[in-house]
Amino acid sequence: METASAIARFNMVHQQLRPWGVLDERVLEVMGALEREQFVPDAYRALAYADIEIPLPNGDRMLAPKLVGHLLQALAIQSGERALEIGTGSGYMAACLRRLGARVVSMEIDPAQAAEARARLEALGLTGIDVREGDGLVGSIFGGPFDTIAVNGSVPDESALSNLKRQLKEDGRLVCILGQGPAMSCMRLTRVNERDYRRESLFETWAPPLIQPVRAKEKAFVF
Repeated sequence: METASAIARFNMVHQQLRPWGVLDERVLEVMGALEREQFVPDAYRALAYADIEIPLPNGDRMLAPKLVGHLLQALAIQSGERALEIGTGSGYMAACLRRLGARVVSMEIDPAQAAEARARLEALGLTGIDVREGDGLVGSIFGGPFDTIAVNGSVPDESALSNLKRQLKEDGRLVCILGQGPAMSCMRLTRVNERDYRRESLFETWAPPLIQPVRAKEKAFVF
């Protein structure tokens, strides 16, 4: 007899993902098998498979399942690839990337959130995911260059991605949500060579902004 969780995952795949154009069978299989309720705060476990964003303790949000599915589909993960995730959140996207066969480095700017996600992934026996604390939009990230980069939240424009673009391998894919609400676009950038990138606008959507560090305030004038 199927459990309530298994039925909820089946319904998520066939009522949210497929109707919204997520048709990659590998992505559907992974999301249909991974217990999403293990990654949501206890207060929201009943909503783990709902077509909504789920709040996290630090003010961040888990993306809705169908948007996660589209991002994973656009990345076109191949087994053995190196994947970089910016914004670990609960660890759900990192777990999906790993289940698709990638070796994952996941950057989380909130130390408490990073520790919680790391502990959760370890408790679930998901190896091959390296959760690190830090601002993934700046500086060089050890382990690159990467075959794929997933940005788990929106950024205002492509200039925010300049550091990440340099860390793509040739033919590597970066997928993110660009723009400022209400209209945003899911964009895939593919590195063609050292200087050039191919840009594809995949669909219009909306996603919460990637959490940014609190920048130091400008020093006040001293008279």
